[in-house]
Amino acid sequence: MLDANLKTQLQAYLEKVRQPIELVATLDDGERATELDGLLADVAALSEKISYRKDGTSDRAPSFEIRCAGSDVAVAFAGIPLGHEFTSLVLALLQVGGHPPKVEEAVIEQVRALNGSFHFETYYSQSCQNCPDVVQALNLMSVLNPSIRHVAIDGAAFQDEVESRQVMAVPCVYLNGEVFGSGRMSLEEILAKLDTGAAARMAGQLDAKEAFDVLVVGGGPAGAAAAIYAARKGIRTGVVAERFGGQVLDTLGIENFISVRETEGPKLVAAMEAHVRDYEVDVMNLQRASKLVPASQSADGLNEVHLESGATLRARSLVIATGARWREMGVPGEAQYRNKGVAYCPHCDGPLFKGKRVAVIGGGNSGVEAAIDLAGIVARVTLIEFDSKLRADEVLQRKLRSLPNVEVILHAQTTEVLGDGQRVTGLQYRDRGDLVMNTLELEGIFVQIGLLPNTEWLKGTLELSPRGEIVIDDRAQTSLPGVMAAGDVTTVPYKQIVIAMGEGSKAALSAFDHLIRVPVAGERAAA
Repeated sequence: MLDANLKTQLQAYLEKVRQPIELVATLDDGERATELDGLLADVAALSEKISYRKDGTSDRAPSFEIRCAGSDVAVAFAGIPLGHEFTSLVLALLQVGGHPPKVEEAVIEQVRALNGSFHFETYYSQSCQNCPDVVQALNLMSVLNPSIRHVAIDGAAFQDEVESRQVMAVPCVYLNGEVFGSGRMSLEEILAKLDTGAAARMAGQLDAKEAFDVLVVGGGPAGAAAAIYAARKGIRTGVVAERFGGQVLDTLGIENFISVRETEGPKLVAAMEAHVRDYEVDVMNLQRASKLVPASQSADGLNEVHLESGATLRARSLVIATGARWREMGVPGEAQYRNKGVAYCPHCDGPLFKGKRVAVIGGGNSGVEAAIDLAGIVARVTLIEFDSKLRADEVLQRKLRSLPNVEVILHAQTTEVLGDGQRVTGLQYRDRGDLVMNTLELEGIFVQIGLLPNTEWLKGTLELSPRGEIVIDDRAQTSLPGVMAAGDVTTVPYKQIVIAMGEGSKAALSAFDHLIRVPVAGERAAA
C-alpha cells in the first residue's frame, strides 16, 4: 500500500510514539476494505509500539480506530485517510501515542475543561485542502478530553450517508447528530463555539493591552510580511486577524511563489505564521475589525481599532491588510442554498458532485480552471460568462474546448438560484442579447467571479476607490497620516501572494519611517 520512500518517512515519525497504540479495523468485502487493510498492516509493521487487529464493531465499514492501549483515548476514521488527510492520520498516530501537540498550553487546558458529551462527525474529501485543519483539531480534542469523540468520514466512500444528510460542502461537521459547522475552522474557532464565555474573556484581555507601535490588521501574506518587518525594527508589534492566512488558506496549488517551485496554501500559511511567531509579535486571532478611529479623533492621540467582540486596540501606527473575499452573485437563492449546492471552492467540494450536473459562474482564469477540474469528476459542466468572450488565458481556453462534457454560455447574466427548499435544482439566466430567460437543471453551482475588498468597516474614515479598495501612494500611505495599507485590500494592481508580501514589507517600513518622525502622544503634549 505504501511505497518504500513513504514507509521510510513514516517510520521516522513513528519513532516519536511514546506508548502502545492499537489499530482496530472494521472491514467488509469491498475493494476499499482491502486497500485499508493493506494500509493499516503497513503502518503497524513500522513500529513495535503499534498493533493491528480486525475485530472492530463500527457501523461504518471500512473504518478504523487508533486507540491508546489501556485507556479511553481514541481517534476514528471512516474510509481511507489519504490525499490531504494522510497528514491527519500521521498526527493522530503520534498524538494518541503520547507525542505532545504543538498547541499553546492555555488552549490545551481550555479543551480539557470542556464539560458535557461531544460526539463529532466530520465529512471530508481527500482533495480538500481545508478539511485537514478541522479533522486535526477535532482529533486532538478527542485525545485531550475523554468526553469528546470524533470520526472523520471520507464523503466519497460513504456516498449514501452524504446523500441522506444532504452534505454538499466539505468539511461539514456534525455534533451529536446536528450540523455544527461547515468550512475551514481552526481549533480556536471550534473552542469559541463550544466555550461561550471565551469571547468575553478574550475581549477583556485585549482591552487591557498596552498600545502598539505598529498594529497590523489582517493576517494574510501582506499582514505577515508587515509584522515581520516591523518586529525586526525592535518596536512593539501586534497582528489582529479574523483568521491567520486569509485567502491563501483556500488556495490549493501555488506554483508562482519565487524560489518555491510548488506548495499549497495551508503549508505556506503554516510557514508564514511560524516565521511571524519567531519574533515578539502579539498575534490576536479570531478577531474582526468593526471600526477605525484615527489618531486625530481619539482622546489620547492614538489610532483605535474597535473589534466586533467589543474590545479596542490602540496603536501609534497601523498597517491595514484585511484582504478580500470571494465576490457573490447577489441573486435570489444564492444565500439560501450556500453549502446546499452553491459553492465557492471546486477543489474542496467538487468530489461531492460526482456524476452530477454543475455550472461554473465566471469566465476568467479561476472560472475556467474550475470548469476543467470539475469536468473530470461531474457528468456535465456549464460555464456561464457575463461578457461576450472568455477572459481566461488562451492555454486554459484551449484545454476547456477540448473537453467533451463542458458547455460554454456567453453573454449571459445569472438571475436566480433555483432549489426545492433543501438543495439546488437549477439556475435561471438571461441572454443579454435577446433578453430571453433560460433555465438550467443542475445540482451544483460554483461561483468564480472575482474578489471584494474587506473595507466595509473603513467607510467614512479614509479614502476608498469606487471599487471599495483603499487608495494608497507609492509608499503604502493612505489618506490618514500613520495609517498604511497593503495587499489585496488596496488599489495596487495584480492581486498576487508575492506582490502582497512585498507591499506588506513596504507598508511596515513606511510605518517605521512615520514613527521616527512623529513624537509619541506624551512628547507631543509636553511640547
